[in-house]
Amino acid sequence: MINYDGKRFSPVADGAPEESRVAVYRQEGDLLWGEFLGGKARRGALTGKCAPDGKLDFAYCMVLDDGEVISGHCASTPVVLEDGRIRLDEVWERFGSNGSTGISVIEEVR
Repeated sequence: MINYDGKRFSPVADGAPEESRVAVYRQEGDLLWGEFLGGKARRGALTGKCAPDGKLDFAYCMVLDDGEVISGHCASTPVVLEDGRIRLDEVWERFGSNGSTGISVIEEVR
């Protein structure tokens, strides 16, 4: 099982991490939680579970710079990179009046 406790992740755009946005993950057993900020998010949080194969299933909520409050669901699949860092391929859904779906990639930053 991958242990996500204390790992930091940033979105990847054009092949390089966007270090202005950072998420810090915590883990205890199969319980996963974390906080993130930066980019358009003033602050966000996530809570969910980690499967034995390292896949993540969690809910998230955040407040954007413009004051909008959003929430959603995300399923992340880990890929261990050649240098040992973790990349998460994320399939997400945003709920509410501005609902949407998408795919994102985040990578561990050391």
